[in-house]
Amino acid sequence: MSHPCTACELLEGAREVPGGILLREDGFALHALDPSPLPGWLVLTSERHARAWYDLHESELRQLGPLAARVMAAQRAALGAEHAYAFAIGDLLLHFHLHLVPRYAGTPERLRGRRCFEGLPEDTLPAADVAEAARRVLATLRR
Repeated sequence: MSHPCTACELLEGAREVPGGILLREDGFALHALDPSPLPGWLVLTSERHARAWYDLHESELRQLGPLAARVMAAQRAALGAEHAYAFAIGDLLLHFHLHLVPRYAGTPERLRGRRCFEGLPEDTLPAADVAEAARRVLATLRR
């Protein structure tokens, strides 16, 4: 028996995330993290099974950096983030994920840097707030 692929479900529309798939470009899909402790936390997910950087095709690697940089610039412009982190971990899913995590002046120290993954249940934002931040970043990307 095969296990379902969470990323495939998301990419095929069988699993919803706030704001939906924001963008599909160059073999990657952009979507919000759900649940999220920080507004504007977005994820670039490979549209095909490729667990880590070393599994990406050369053409995907050439596109990934510029695409991630555009998204991070949009996070800063649209949401007033002071900085944006990029994390690729690759432990759980069969799709490459690049987490693009904005940091704000008011981001608590306990959610800065890699600690952003340690958010508590009470840190979880309402889905409507996650979707709104994602839409604002997308609007900036489309300019």
